[in-house]
Amino acid sequence: MKLNIVPASRGIQWVKLGAQTFFRQPLALSGLFFMFLAVMSVLSMVPILGSALALALLPGATLGLMAATREASSGKFPMPLILISAFRAGSQQARSMLILGGLYALGFVLILGCSALIDGGKFAKLYVMGAPLTAEMLQQGDFQMAMLMASLLYLPLSLLFWHAPALVHWHGIAPVKSLFFSLVACMRNFWALTVYGLVWIGVFLLFGIIMAVLAALMGNTDLVAAALYPAAMLMAAMVFTSLYFTFLDSFEFTPGEGT
Repeated sequence: MKLNIVPASRGIQWVKLGAQTFFRQPLALSGLFFMFLAVMSVLSMVPILGSALALALLPGATLGLMAATREASSGKFPMPLILISAFRAGSQQARSMLILGGLYALGFVLILGCSALIDGGKFAKLYVMGAPLTAEMLQQGDFQMAMLMASLLYLPLSLLFWHAPALVHWHGIAPVKSLFFSLVACMRNFWALTVYGLVWIGVFLLFGIIMAVLAALMGNTDLVAAALYPAAMLMAAMVFTSLYFTFLDSFEFTPGEGT
């Protein structure tokens, strides 16, 4: 396995490839993304254990969406079962993916534990217990600090797991090693990932501006608001579609290393 170092401009191409691939199979990829969201949401509704299980399954579910992108990019129609492809590739692969999921859940719980030291656990309860988010809570200084700390701590966690599911599933890398390789690849391609993230932020901001202008021109904010959520979810599906290409460009494997 060889690490590829790509120019910062490659981040723009990852966004383009994600959007182009999504529009090749919009029905399949959007449907799979909504299924992914539905399963994660239902699991999260179960107090304590449900949230932990959802976190543990997230790397495998993300791999399922990447596998769907791989199918779509090769001209195939991804079927629903592809979402669980991480757990259908044999007992060894499934066990490795579950270990990876357990490590992710542990990392996330540690982040919530750190945030609880600041606000007494108010931010953590949003995830663990499904506590409601109120306007009063958002105005509290300790809650804001806890949310900021959790966001900052989540960045290295996300880099550790950015490529890890794909490395485990397609190339049989051990879970802990996959975290190391993922972090190194993300740091070596830091500027490409930064451009990638900034472009997606810009796309979402532009989308928000367009929707605001439409609401003003039509004079019907309810109609625009009704279309806002599904449209934003479709854009989020494109973001997940583009993840596969960040992995594809970051590593070079010799024949026989992957399937």
